[in-house]
Amino acid sequence: MVAASPNPIHNEKIEAIELPVIDLSAERSQVRNLIVKACEDYGFFKVINHGVPQDIVAKLEEQSLSFFAKTMAEKQRAGPAIPLGYGCKTIGFNGDMGEVEYLLFNTNPISVAQRSKTISNEPTKFSSAVSGYIEAMKDLACEILDLIGEGLWVPDTSVFSRMIRDVENDSFFRLNHYPHHLNKDCNNNINSSCSSKVGFGAHNDPQILTLLRSNDVGGLQISPQDGLWVPAPSDPTAFWVNVGDLLQAMTNGRFVSVRHRALNNSSNSKSRMSMAYFATPPLNACINALPEMVTPEKPRLYKPFTWGEYKNTLYSLRLGDTRLNLFRASTSDELAS
Repeated sequence: MVAASPNPIHNEKIEAIELPVIDLSAERSQVRNLIVKACEDYGFFKVINHGVPQDIVAKLEEQSLSFFAKTMAEKQRAGPAIPLGYGCKTIGFNGDMGEVEYLLFNTNPISVAQRSKTISNEPTKFSSAVSGYIEAMKDLACEILDLIGEGLWVPDTSVFSRMIRDVENDSFFRLNHYPHHLNKDCNNNINSSCSSKVGFGAHNDPQILTLLRSNDVGGLQISPQDGLWVPAPSDPTAFWVNVGDLLQAMTNGRFVSVRHRALNNSSNSKSRMSMAYFATPPLNACINALPEMVTPEKPRLYKPFTWGEYKNTLYSLRLGDTRLNLFRASTSDELAS
C-alpha cells in the first residue's frame, strides 16, 4: 500500500520571522549584495518591483483557474503526470502524497502547445498564457542569476544564467492548486489520511533557482533550521525566490538550498494556487563548484556531476530525502581536483 506523507508534527515550532524583501529597482550594487546575503542566510527572499507585467500573470491565473474548476474526469484527461501532465495527490513515483493537484510542463513552447490540447478547449489561448509567463520568468531568473554572479565577484558573471539561456535547458514549470474540497474529489488514494493538511511536503528544490508566485491565500513555509518553520506571507504582486541544490553545489555550500513546504489551508473558503518556475540547466551540464568558491579553508564539498545524473537520482528517492549528500566529495576527490 502506498503510504501518505506524514502530517505536520505537533511539536514543530512555527515562528514569524521577517524574511528578506529585495527591491529590484534599487541601485544595482545594493541589490546584488542584498541578494547574496539573503542566499547565504536563508536561501530564500522576495523580490518586488520586478518588472513582470501584471497582465501576463493575470492571463495565466485565469486560464489555470478555468482548468482546475473542471470536473475530475475532465482534468484526468490531461494526466497522469509521468512526470508531465495532470496529477492529483500523488507526487513523484515513490509514494509521496499531498493535498494538491497540479499541472507540470517542460518549458519548451512546442511541448507546452502539444500538452495544452489535452488541457483546454482553447489550447492556443492556454498555451500562449503559459509560454508568455514562462518567458517572463526565464528573463527574471536570468537577471537574478546575473546579479548573483556580480555579487559573488566571479569573473564570468553570466556563469549561472548561461545555463538557463541555453536552448537545451531542462527548465520546467508547475501550476499547483490546493482546493479545500480536494478530499472529496480525489478518490485515487482512499487509504490516505484525508485529515492531512500537507499540500506539498517538506523538500529542497533540486534545480538552480525557483521563482514562485501565489494568489492571496497563504500556505508556504520555509525551514531555516531543523524543527523550525517560518511562514512566507502571500503577496500576489511579488515573487518568492529560493536557492536550489545545484546553486548550493556551485557556490560550494556558501548558498543554502532552503527546505520548504506548502500547507493546504482547507478551512479557507478560497483555494490557494501557486505558479512555480524551476530554472534548470541542460542535462549534460557539468555541475561543479566555481574555482572562486574553493579555498584551502573551504575545500570542495561536492564532486562534479551532470544535471542528468542528479535528475536520475531524484527519481529513486522520496520527496523529502536529502540528495546532495550523495554527491559529497571524498578526500581522494579533493586531492585529484
